[in-house]
This record gives sequence, structure tokens and C-alpha cells, in this order.
Amino acid sequence: MSAANSPHNDQQPMAPPGTGPVRIGQPVPRVDGVAKVTGHARYAAEHPAQGLLYGVVVNSTIARGRIDSIDTGDALAVPGVVDVLSHLNRPKMRSLGMLYKDMIAPEGSPFKPLHDDRICYSGQPVALVIAQTFEAARHAAGLVRVHCCAEPHETELRAGLHRSHIPSRLKAGYSPPPKPRGDADAALAAAPVQHRGEYYSGVEHHNPMEMHATTVIYGPDGHLTIYDKTQGSQNCRWVVSRAFGLSKDKVTVRNPYVGGAFGSGLRPQYPLLMAVMAALHVKRSVRVVLTRQQMFTFGHRPETLQRVALGADTDGTLRSIIHEAVAETSRFEDYVEVVVNWSGQLYRCDNVRQNYQLVKLDQYTPIDMRAPGAAHGVYALEVAMDELAHRLGMDPLALRLKNYAEHDAAKGLPFSTKALRTCYERGAERFGWAQRPLAPRSMRDGRVWVGWGMATGTWDASQMFARARARLQADGVLVVSSAATDIGTGTYTVMAQIAAAAMGWPLEQVRFELGDSTLPVAPVEGGSSHVTTIGSAVEGACEKLQKTLLKEAARLPQSPFAKATAAHVIFENGWMRLRSDPAVAIRLTDILACAGKAALEVTYLLLPNMLKQKKYVRATHSAVFCEVRVDEDFGTVRVTRVVSVVDAGRIINPKTARSQVIGGVVWGISQALHEETLADHRLGRFMNHNYAEYHIPVNADMPEVEVIFTEEEDRIVSRLGAKGVGEIGIVGVAAAISNAIFHATGRRVRSTPMTPDKVMAAEGNADTA
Repeated sequence: MSAANSPHNDQQPMAPPGTGPVRIGQPVPRVDGVAKVTGHARYAAEHPAQGLLYGVVVNSTIARGRIDSIDTGDALAVPGVVDVLSHLNRPKMRSLGMLYKDMIAPEGSPFKPLHDDRICYSGQPVALVIAQTFEAARHAAGLVRVHCCAEPHETELRAGLHRSHIPSRLKAGYSPPPKPRGDADAALAAAPVQHRGEYYSGVEHHNPMEMHATTVIYGPDGHLTIYDKTQGSQNCRWVVSRAFGLSKDKVTVRNPYVGGAFGSGLRPQYPLLMAVMAALHVKRSVRVVLTRQQMFTFGHRPETLQRVALGADTDGTLRSIIHEAVAETSRFEDYVEVVVNWSGQLYRCDNVRQNYQLVKLDQYTPIDMRAPGAAHGVYALEVAMDELAHRLGMDPLALRLKNYAEHDAAKGLPFSTKALRTCYERGAERFGWAQRPLAPRSMRDGRVWVGWGMATGTWDASQMFARARARLQADGVLVVSSAATDIGTGTYTVMAQIAAAAMGWPLEQVRFELGDSTLPVAPVEGGSSHVTTIGSAVEGACEKLQKTLLKEAARLPQSPFAKATAAHVIFENGWMRLRSDPAVAIRLTDILACAGKAALEVTYLLLPNMLKQKKYVRATHSAVFCEVRVDEDFGTVRVTRVVSVVDAGRIINPKTARSQVIGGVVWGISQALHEETLADHRLGRFMNHNYAEYHIPVNADMPEVEVIFTEEEDRIVSRLGAKGVGEIGIVGVAAAISNAIFHATGRRVRSTPMTPDKVMAAEGNADTA
């Protein structure tokens, strides 16, 4: 029995009967949909355990300093309270910082909860109340008195610009800005048309529907079965086993269902380590669930300040691009993002200079948030391009086409595929861009100004290594498995679809197992790489299984397949047939029966073809067109129409892919108009840490979003031809909205979110931030 089917785990979802054969590119409904809408899908805080205890976190109220004392007397007196953990009495843990590093950790020493008396940021966990009921633990947590000695803190990015530094290169996926090419400063000074602008993006927090939670089931032999809200079960097992000095055989981490994460679950969060501490301390099962307010006490999208300067000839030819960014990080880690690099890749220009620096603040380390780096960096570039187009008296789309890049000049490499020009053409046609008047404040409906804006989006297309296992059972069920994660993106569905298409097997007889650290190795789910990676491994495993079935069939007495090779047979609807004579066929389950086997199982290792891939730049692209309506009296902005055309390679499932892009557009609208976590820097604390004050859009804020996919495949990125769609949907949306606001009002707002007060305060020219 596989771990994913063990008694502790929910049954993995399967398509309903009657689904039948499927193909790649078919809009298949989610196989996990019924489980989710009926409540049968269990999330991290919903798995039962006998004698379960509950932990509630106590957080610090200062931004920097030391704990003088912790008074737990009143808390321990609450009926049902078992104990209160702190740095004074936690179970033994290893001290070396590198042992707390997860698989995608940046340079530095990761945060270690309850490690010592140091306070590194406001909201830091300083104690954990363990009780027989959640209510008792929550009440007692309010009675824990933590006395601290506060030290001077600094949480304001602008105040720390004088001590910014170049970050370490030691983070997976981080590419430092390339070396300058040409002389960007001299070219800018000589350009007849110039634009310089400063762009600011505030802090955002992830706020998925499911809050971070960990349930640790303490087995009779001391084995820990952990249900955690994470984007990587094996990443969490890695950290737990190393931090506590446990054999990985003593730790199993599962995440069969994740209620959204968007990057917040890429790295293990402090509830995981604290729940394990508690379980080891009391030798019982423990659950720790964060409140909505506590969801603001760990990583976030970093506050970022950017400066962009563009120089061009009067015909729009770019002569200079300068893009500089400064972002925040914690005192203990150098969190990095690829913010400025896109500016040297997206447009053709001979003179480019880019710079990216960090400022260490007394805050928790930021973490990746949907399209990290691009959501901010492409925003600044694309607003600057719109401003340059206005100075030139040129259509913004025409300016982009004028400087279209057929290859990446920074790396001197061609793109594996690039259909951005098609995105521009199809989006402009669908949106009706040709009818757009060039001058701002040209379209009005009563007292409402109407504006049209557009922007380009881009994101990396990547692939990692992974394993997948395929097992055909005698009962006719094809089980494919990998330690992948489904954070709501449709992984269950798409992987089952890939397996069914590869094997010619009915979808309702395919089960994809994921979310278990004991399954074949898989990378952390992030960066829009799961389909290119896990999907390719699944297809490879199915092809390997087909070859194994053919060998078994060839061994049968008087087999018509005795001399057949893989090229001689086809697999369809549960049968293997000779291509030359389809009437010669055998049911796959009959092969197992004749061979006397209960199942056939193979494992496939996917290793990216780096020798081939390194010869190309691999990227997704998009063109976003939007319409806004701006109330002249109140400065309120409503997005009324969006067309997003996406170049993401081969689309495996248009239904789930479209949902991903729509979700990205929704978040792009939220980034543009709604979201920002505000800090009181006197206290060094985020203040609007709830849904009442952290503004997010609702259904009434959303327009109809039309998603169009280009028709092209990229066999360099993946054997499937897919590139990935998770991130690209958000990139460029905020810029398109900013540009539409300018077109509507003639007012330029260069900071997000573009709230009514900023729209009203902005002066009516292109030079005012």
C-alpha cells in the first residue's frame, strides 16, 4: 500500500464515471471539485487525531529587543491548559542555522522560532499555549505576560536607503542583473526624448482562504505524521528532520489539499516547527492554527522603490534603458527577487544598465508572492514605456512593436519560442485598440472619464527534476504518483489528464496521488513549473509503463506482439493494438491477468535537458488590454473590461488554465487599486492586519475578463510543449490599469495601490508622481 493510500490520508480524487478518454488540450472539469464543494476534502487543520491538543501562538509586541521574562502563571491556571512553551522550556533543537535552511532558502540564517530571547520583528512568536481545547488555548494565550527590553528599530525602506547593499547570489532561481551593455547614461543624455520616473510598490500579504496550520499526529512509536499547509511536503520534512535531529523515516509530511498559498507556503512557516515542538514536548498529537491577524506575522511581498529612465529617438527607437530597484529584506536573511532584469530582455536596446539592492530592516524575511519580482519590476517598466509613448506622441502599442526584441541581447540567445507579437495583434483586435484616441481625457461618459491602457507581461518558463511513478492495477485503475502539490491550480486534474492521454486510458480510471513526502521526489510547487516538470515526468512514466506492458505481452504464448516495438503499437481506450492491423489487440488488464500479476509499476526520473535548454531563453509572454472608468468627483476607479492574451506554450487544460489567468488578473486589479499593508514605523508594526482594513476586491469590483491563448508549443521548455500559466496572469495588469487611468484623466500615479486620494492628488501632466 502506498503512503498516499494509507489510513491516515484522504482518498485521492478521481474523475466521475463516464468521463471516458481524454486528450491534451481538452477542457476537463476538476476531478477534485466534488470533494471540495461537499467538504470531503480535508485541509491541514481538519485531520482528526485521538487525544488531539491545540496550540495557540503568542506574538511579540515590539520590533526589536530582548525578552526579560515570561509570566505564564495565569495562563497555566486556565482549566484545560497543559503547558506553555517558550525559549525557556522548549524541547531540544539543533542550533546551527544551516540546519533550518529549507530547499529554497536565501543567503543568511533562517528564523528559528522560540530559539532564544532575541526579538527580531513585531509579531514574532514568543510562546505557544498548549491546551485540551482551542478555546482554552486561545483564552490562555491572552494571559501570557511577556516583558521585553525594547531596542531602537528601523522598518522604513526610504529611511534606510543610505545603507542599501548588493545582495548575495546564493538563492535558487535568482539571477543578478546582467553586466551593463553599452553606455546607458551617455545614451540617455544624448537622446532627444527622455523620461525619468520613480515607482513605488507597498507591502502586500498573501491572505489565502486557508490560514496556515499544522496538525502533528504523534504515533505510538514516535513517528510524526504531519499535515501542513505547504507547497512542498518534502521541503517541510527536510527542515523538520534536520532541525530536530530526526531520521526522515520518522517524519511524514502530507498536504493533500491546500486552500491557496500563492507563495506563502513555499518555505516552511513557524506553525510547523512550533507544532512539532509541542508534540515532542507532550508526546501527543497537536494542532496549531494561525488567526487571520497572525497571517500578517511572517513573510510578504517586499516594499520596493524603483527608478526607471528611458531615452529614445523621435521615431521611438529606444537608445537607453536604466532600471534601478531597492527592496527590503530582514536582518537575518538576504531575500532577493528578479526585479530589474526584465527591462534588459523585453525590448531591443543597445545601452542598458540595471541595478538591484537590498535594505535590511527589522521585519520578517519577505517571501515569494505570485510572480515575485515581475509583478513589481514589469509594472515600473511598462508604466515608464507608456510615459515615454506620451512624450513621443506615439501609440503605446506602436512603441512596443517598434522595439520588439527577437532575441535576448543581455544573454545573446534566442527565445525558445516567442509569440508576443501575436499576443499584441490578437489582443488589440479583440479589444478594439485601433479606436483608441491618442490624447488623454478624450473619452467621457457623463462625469466619468473613460481610459484605455495596455501593457506587456513576461515570466520565466522553467523546468526542474522530478520522479513520477505509474502503476497499472488488475482492477483497471491507473495510479500515477509524485510528491507534487495542488494549491488550487488544478494539479490533480491536469496530471490525471496527462496520464490518461498518454496511456489511452479512461480518465475515471486514473488516480493521481500527490501531497505526501514519501512519494517520488518533486520540487516545491512554484514558479509556474509544476506542469512542465511533474507533467513531463508523468508522461515519461506512462511511456515507460507502456514499454513494460509491451514486453509482458510479447512473452505471452503465441503472442502477435512478440516482435513488436514501441513504434509498432498504439494504446487507446484501455487496449494495445498493432498499428499495421488495429484488429490485433489486447486489453491491458488482460496482459496483467495472463502474466499473473496484480499490478505493473515503473518509476521515471525526469532530468531537464540542460545542454539543449541553455542555448535558449525560455519565457512566457502576455499582452494585457484594459478599460477603466474614473469618477471625476471622487477619484474612484473601476476596471470595466480586460483582455489578456497569453503565450504559454501548449495549453494542457484550457479550463483550468483560463481560471489561473483570470485569478492572476483579479490579483493584478487588486495590486493596482486595493492591496497594501501599512506600517506604523514608530511601533515597527503592520497595522491593517485583517480583512476589514486590508482591502481586497470583491465580485462587484471585477469586470468580465477575456482570456485568449496563442497556439504554439515549446518543446525546449518541456516534452509536453507547455510553459506554465500560474504567474503570467498577474504580470502587466497593474501597469495596464495605471496607463488606462492616465489615458482617462491625464493624471499619472506611479505608486500602487492607486487609491482615490492618489488619483485626485496627481496633477494633470505626465511628470508628476
